[in-house]
Amino acid sequence: MLREMRCIVMCSCLSLLMFSCIKTGKPVATNDFPEIVAKDTLTALTVNTSTSYFIYRDQPMGYHYDMIRDFCDRHGLVLKIVTVQNSNQLTELLKQNAGDVITYDMPIESEQKDSVLYCGWNMVTHQVLVQRSEPKDSLVTDVTQLIGKRVTVRQGTKFDTRLRNLNDELGGGIIIDEVNSDSVVLEDIIRDIATGNIDYTISDQHLAQLNRTYYQNLDVSMPVSFEQRTSWVVRKDAPILADSLNAWFVSAGVQPGYQLITKRYFEESKGYIVRSGKPYAEMMAPGVISPYDPYFKQYAKEYNIDWRLLASVGYQESNFNYEGKSWAGAVGIMGLMPATASSMGIESGNIYDPEKNIRAGAAYLRELMNNFSSIKDKNEQIKMALASYNGGIGHVSDARALADKYAANKDVWEGNVEMYIHLKRYEEYYNDPVCKAGYFRGDETINYVREVIARWQYYASKVKA
Repeated sequence: MLREMRCIVMCSCLSLLMFSCIKTGKPVATNDFPEIVAKDTLTALTVNTSTSYFIYRDQPMGYHYDMIRDFCDRHGLVLKIVTVQNSNQLTELLKQNAGDVITYDMPIESEQKDSVLYCGWNMVTHQVLVQRSEPKDSLVTDVTQLIGKRVTVRQGTKFDTRLRNLNDELGGGIIIDEVNSDSVVLEDIIRDIATGNIDYTISDQHLAQLNRTYYQNLDVSMPVSFEQRTSWVVRKDAPILADSLNAWFVSAGVQPGYQLITKRYFEESKGYIVRSGKPYAEMMAPGVISPYDPYFKQYAKEYNIDWRLLASVGYQESNFNYEGKSWAGAVGIMGLMPATASSMGIESGNIYDPEKNIRAGAAYLRELMNNFSSIKDKNEQIKMALASYNGGIGHVSDARALADKYAANKDVWEGNVEMYIHLKRYEEYYNDPVCKAGYFRGDETINYVREVIARWQYYASKVKA
């Protein structure tokens, strides 16, 4: 059936191409949709960011990634991703035939319309004010209310420019707090607003909405700029690809899958919790951590892991909820990605089964620990494995390579590999030649290791091995 569908797509594209050639008398394009279908592969150019494309738990993810993957799935195409260091390189690489389509929110600019086609995914967006929205906070609901307020932005960015223009439009009065540091990114500033260290900043709407899923005490509803249209881009010599992407986007807009992708990245909570007090679940009874203790004990013994550590991972992943599912798709008590469960021998229909899920989680944690067998300290092996369990072994390998490059200890987590996990949100580090997995938002992984270890130590003090 898939082959027949692709043949139909191929024939339709060839018919359109022949008609275009007869009508215009011009040579046919050599890298348009018929050629893409013929070679089975579509190459997408994008930037490694928290909204477009990233690797998490060793799986490719991202809003734009999920969108173009949906297009490829509908046409039976293999998706190949090519990342660049910054968005300024995208159009030039597209014109050099390094890719077929730019899957990134590219501003629609009239001066570019003679050389490229804007098509497929498109959105009308704007810049917004990011502010706290807690009961004690008085929300800014109009730009005039920013007079006398301190707004923090990175110096030299488009948000700095917009804030200065807005200040001029208001006749002055906004206190512009410019951060002049390469060690601060917009997401750091937004986190500081959520934690109460600063009060306001300006962000693109999509990035602000994404961050609100991590910090739900934020309000990102007030626009501070004119609307800007953004879109995907193909070359001028790929009109059939452009038409195909346009038709897909119109169709996708009324499909549940489109709404689910949007909800996944910009509405669904990412579960970022700064825990206060005890970092562990109250035990069910003296000596009993959870209803699943027999499974934790059985499979921890089989894979030579402290069962109380395995239970700590289970609580961190799901609060022992066997029906749980995270925004990223990790499911069951042990929070397994479907691909990971499959690699551990668990069929998709059994992934929620508590016993099978715990067995697979134990097998996976042991596999990760074995990957760090060159580290002599067993506790450091465990910390590296836990970081890999949460964020993906690719990012931990990158952080260890960075630690080695910059004369830190690649075999020690705290203050060493942990630090470079944190630094992987900066272009300087995730674009370093020793890194393979790209951008990473490492806060969750750092907290994950800290909390799982603390809970394990608590369980060990209360329950016999």
